[in-house]
Amino acid sequence: MYRIMIEKDEMQVIVSQLDKLASIYSTVEDPEFLRNVTTYAQHLPIKLREALNVFRLYEPEGGVCVINGYQIDVNQLVKTPTHWANKPVPSPTIREDIFFSLCASLLGDYIGWATQQDGYLLHDIFPIEGHEQEQLGSGSECLLTWHTEDAFHPYRTDYLGLMCLKNPDDVETTFARMNNIKLSSKYAAILFEKRFIIRPDESHLKKNRSSSERYLGASPDLLERSYERINQMNIQPEKVAVLFGDPDEPYLRIDPYFMDHIEDDEDAMEALSYLINEIDNQIESVALQSGDILFLDNYKVIHGRKPFKAKYDGNDRWLKRLNIVRDLRKSRDARVNPESRIIF
Repeated sequence: MYRIMIEKDEMQVIVSQLDKLASIYSTVEDPEFLRNVTTYAQHLPIKLREALNVFRLYEPEGGVCVINGYQIDVNQLVKTPTHWANKPVPSPTIREDIFFSLCASLLGDYIGWATQQDGYLLHDIFPIEGHEQEQLGSGSECLLTWHTEDAFHPYRTDYLGLMCLKNPDDVETTFARMNNIKLSSKYAAILFEKRFIIRPDESHLKKNRSSSERYLGASPDLLERSYERINQMNIQPEKVAVLFGDPDEPYLRIDPYFMDHIEDDEDAMEALSYLINEIDNQIESVALQSGDILFLDNYKVIHGRKPFKAKYDGNDRWLKRLNIVRDLRKSRDARVNPESRIIF
């Protein structure tokens, strides 16, 4: 994988910057912070900026990037929360939130979904009691089946970012790279055609909405229409291609757990089954440690998570997640104004 190491002298520069920004902002959801985050990111150490720019432009190592060397004192962290709703302000992890946001902004603009985690841009990923068997980031005891993030949606993210705050049980994030998959010309041609159905995953469904009345800068009616749009994607999904882009080095969108069996298209199912089997054979994993940041190219890499036993004692695995797009404008019809980052 493409590794970026933060050296001690660089960490000093980062700490100085975080001291300043954490004295101004109490949350990375602050509109002023969001207006300026791309500018603030230009004050990160130049080697870090250059390395992330290489990752963005050249797609090295199949689209898997890990940043090591950011120091977190785990003993000073608050307990792992029990739910992502009603986040405290100021954020108890504001320094980590800011650093993660700055790094992500070197790849693009991070976005949120009105239908996911109450429209927060920065997501918390930890086990939630009662979700043990769910296909959600908050699940634990069942395998989180590998997938493209938000594969069903035309405005899905270009990059998925995960920052590890704590992972005492070394829970592994799984991934596989499209670069390692070999397909026959016959199967590739089929997978490039719009013959497949991908339905919305559980995280966007209304049943997983919290009881919070968090204001998202739009009317409640617009939020209801957003859930209805997701419902329509579930009831009447359009057929899509699994592969797209360069035929020699294709991108992909796939989520087997939420894909339909196509009764009247045996060729399509044969090609899809072959691709799924090939990806299964290429699965790798990484157990992120405190301070690590993992960026995955969502056009080239699928990801999931191995099962684990949550303790719910305040010490369970806790990650932060960002969805990052390179072209914010393409979702303009689904956002309330040009600077909004929330997709309705």
